[in-house]
Amino acid sequence: EVQLVESGGGSVQAGGSLRLSCAASGHFLSAYCMGWFRHAPGKEREGVAGIYLGDNTKYYADSVKGRFTISRDTGNNTVYLQMNDLKPEDSARYYCAAPPRGGTWYCWSLSKGRSTDFDYWGQGTQVTVSS
Repeated sequence: EVQLVESGGGSVQAGGSLRLSCAASGHFLSAYCMGWFRHAPGKEREGVAGIYLGDNTKYYADSVKGRFTISRDTGNNTVYLQMNDLKPEDSARYYCAAPPRGGTWYCWSLSKGRSTDFDYWGQGTQVTVSS
């Protein structure tokens, strides 16, 4: 059983920064693709960024490229999302997610926003960006 716990959300003004953390515990393989989705009211859940733990290949939604950076700390099984130059349209609840098994395919799935392919979810953390 994989458990994911997010932290680091909050409220910032446009142009500000936040760093989200996702601490993972349980059965966990290095060949997983982990990532972040976000969900804003009235919008579909969007795959924001993913990282393939096998070789640190990273994936980003076009809307966040150049502003967000996903990274991982192997020692403590934590995945981070550094968010810079935040915009009001980044306001959403952000969820850390892990798939049921390993493989790079799940990073492609995340990039397409296929949240139903992911079995493990954190509780989410709210990010609010004011203009």
